[in-house]
Amino acid sequence: MPDALPTEIDLTRPSAARVYDYFLGGAHNFEVDRQLAEQIASMTPNLAATMRSGREFLRRAVRVLLDAGIDQFLDIGSGIPTVGNVHEVAQAANPKARVVYVDIDPVAVAHSRELLAGNDLTGVIHADLREPERILTETRRLGLIDFSRPMGILLAGVVHFVPDPDGPEEILSTLRAAAAPGSFLVISHSTFEDQPQEMLDAQRLSARTATEITLRSRAQVTGFFGDWTVLEPGVVHMPLWRPDSPADVDEHPERFGAFGGVARYDQPAG
Repeated sequence: MPDALPTEIDLTRPSAARVYDYFLGGAHNFEVDRQLAEQIASMTPNLAATMRSGREFLRRAVRVLLDAGIDQFLDIGSGIPTVGNVHEVAQAANPKARVVYVDIDPVAVAHSRELLAGNDLTGVIHADLREPERILTETRRLGLIDFSRPMGILLAGVVHFVPDPDGPEEILSTLRAAAAPGSFLVISHSTFEDQPQEMLDAQRLSARTATEITLRSRAQVTGFFGDWTVLEPGVVHMPLWRPDSPADVDEHPERFGAFGGVARYDQPAG
């Protein structure tokens, strides 16, 4: 952990970002996070694999965007940088790729700034997805992303932390409206569809963190893409989204409990 953590961090309450870091094998978590993670894992032994599946989906999606010529990425809800983060994947393929990370968790932000120090093509913003205008304003202020050019907006495992009363549809609409034609939107989102009861029970434990999870249907997740063109194979269980090989697809891809999808903003007619 950093020598001096921000004073606003509540070390008595688990953090979703730090629980996620724990499941990915990271070192940036506290005992309170590990206790909750172990309680969740005792109910859903495959949860660590679920977290890794989400990271693999994001990696594949970023590579598809890179192949489409995208060289700038806005990663909202990025968490704590771990192996295989967006800038590593993007800059391995294009050393000039630019990445702005955004997260609500002050620990995630503190670690991001520490770990990315010296990488002039990355930036870190401490902000809440529920404040999209602020995110866009601060991103422009950083000067790393040119909003007149296509970019990738990445929302991997974060929209489900926005409850319905906070207007996730309006948030997504604001973000989409800021993007230039040719941009892409990547979303992965937890679901109740095709899930056993023990998975639903484990998801409800998220209420003990500051960021409770709202499970949504495939139709709801698809709606977050608005009128953008959803790429094949559509909004599907994460392992089914363009796997590197058929052998990588689990026998029960639904067991990972989340949908993933990617959409493109096509040039308006006329």
